[in-house]
Amino acid sequence: MSARTTTTTTTTTVHTVVDSPLGPLTLVADDGRLAALYMTAQRHLPPDARLGQTVPADDPVFADAVRELGEYFAGERTSFDLDLAPRGSDFQRAVWLRLREIPFGVTTTYGTIAADLGLAPSASRAVGAAVGRNPLGVVVPCHRVVGASGALTGYAGGLDRKVWLLEHEGVLV
Repeated sequence: MSARTTTTTTTTTVHTVVDSPLGPLTLVADDGRLAALYMTAQRHLPPDARLGQTVPADDPVFADAVRELGEYFAGERTSFDLDLAPRGSDFQRAVWLRLREIPFGVTTTYGTIAADLGLAPSASRAVGAAVGRNPLGVVVPCHRVVGASGALTGYAGGLDRKVWLLEHEGVLV
């Protein structure tokens, strides 16, 4: 008879709330890595219990995220260089990784992302669902994805915030 070894992994999850031009943003970190950025009244918010303990906004775990968000909103930063740990399926994480490649001030479509991932055009709906579940809005720029006709489609943080972000990036004038 062999002995079984069980390994238990404990994740330390903490969160804080910071002000922004989009309203309050809830930042969530898992083991020191940014796992989520949620906007007020955002769709697909997890239960409060999944946000972990509340820490002050100046907690070192959030220092880089707070600084880079401030630079972005001030027009001094066009991309983020943060250690991320989003929670999602392999497919969702593949879509979110592709979102990070969309340059500042540029938009793309759900169908283009599907094609970039080697998927059939019919996968654009699945891509749209994954984009809508992006837990790192702004940092992982799902606001840069538009419909095939160029029309602004839904945004989990609210269409008004998508418009603000695209105006901020000079896409909409």
